[in-house]
Amino acid sequence: MHRRFFLSGSAACALAASTIIGGCATLEPTSPQSALATSAAPDAASLTRLGGLGDGYKMTQLADGKQLVVVNDGTGWAPPPATFFSTRLWVMDGRPPQPSFEQLDGYPVVDHTTRDENAPSYYGHSVLAIGDTLYQFLSTLDRAEDRPRHWTGAKLILSKDGGRSWQNADGSSPVRWESFEEQSRDTLMFFDEPGGAFSLVSFLQMGPAYRENRDGFVYIYGLNGSVDGKMNELVLARVAAERIADRSAYEYFAGQSAQGDARWSASIDARQPIHRFPLGWVNYTNLFPGDLVVESWLPSVVWNEPLQQYVMASAGIGNAPDGTEFGKPSYLGIYVSQTPWGPWKQVHEDTAWTPGGDENARAYSPQIAPGWLAPDGKSFWLVWADLAGIREFGADGDLVDAEMAKATTVEERAEVEAGILRRYMPGFSMNAQKYVLDTD
Repeated sequence: MHRRFFLSGSAACALAASTIIGGCATLEPTSPQSALATSAAPDAASLTRLGGLGDGYKMTQLADGKQLVVVNDGTGWAPPPATFFSTRLWVMDGRPPQPSFEQLDGYPVVDHTTRDENAPSYYGHSVLAIGDTLYQFLSTLDRAEDRPRHWTGAKLILSKDGGRSWQNADGSSPVRWESFEEQSRDTLMFFDEPGGAFSLVSFLQMGPAYRENRDGFVYIYGLNGSVDGKMNELVLARVAAERIADRSAYEYFAGQSAQGDARWSASIDARQPIHRFPLGWVNYTNLFPGDLVVESWLPSVVWNEPLQQYVMASAGIGNAPDGTEFGKPSYLGIYVSQTPWGPWKQVHEDTAWTPGGDENARAYSPQIAPGWLAPDGKSFWLVWADLAGIREFGADGDLVDAEMAKATTVEERAEVEAGILRRYMPGFSMNAQKYVLDTD
């Protein structure tokens, strides 16, 4: 069984840039004189595990400096007995080595134990705070059985009161978790787009409550599909900050003019990649029933105000020779740029990402904590989850099923699931390490 199958089945600023469709953006590199970082290196002594149970850890910084953290497939930092959520938002206060965590009250329940096992799953991805308004994209998968399931859409939900209440993108409430039959471009922000583009998306983070943004746009990074050759292509959309819930207001990066300016189009068909990650880091064969294409290359991008440059972290999943996921350590890349659309300069490459020298590590989904940039911008904290032990977990599927069968209540099931994951995959938690940028 794949872990997600196991967990879900039986086992604002005034506009300063041009908004002319198809025209060239007027946003210039924020500081053309600022030199881009030349390298990024992990600080070995800073490696730490911050607890919790789950993965994802996408983050945004609130106006008060605290950070919102997305946790998928787990109980987060809740003590037992705890609900096992498909996705949940937590408020994180403080810095390593001892930040504190508290569940965000009012967040809509995404609890797989209360949904039909054949219903589509919604996994929380990027989240963004703009003032007191919160936006979050949740991605969903198709129903394929003869291959790993592909990401097929992204639903947008929002809260206008700091997370106390939530609504759908059309303004209705409560939040709906559409069935397969109800999913469409009318109910999801992105759905069944060309090649599966923008089914996995990530907001650019620009300071507490987005207050370091100067051009009035929100930038949304997406992957160009769910297969190798497309998933490694990074595409970009932008939308005026006050119109994030209006799909008709979105524009897509459509290449550059002869002068090197970004061009934008209202047509998603005109999109052009802003970056290509290496090929060979996307799984393509079923390992367990219900398997999925793991979210290789979904980036975390943060504006580094002190250094006047954008920093991006992204990873590809290490495949076994048969194309199944987590057969070897992941690829980790860190990049910098003077504009949200690049060009991106790579300042760190690790083709076998093994934090702390652990050859068994299966680290994935690296996230730059936007609230943990150093005051001088010369270091940042990277967080991730680690699925070392996932293949042993799969090989022992019958034993796992037998353990789960003993649970008679929802609470017991959650506790048994949590215990199994902690036993097989102790790194399935928030891991963190400082990275130092060299600017000489």
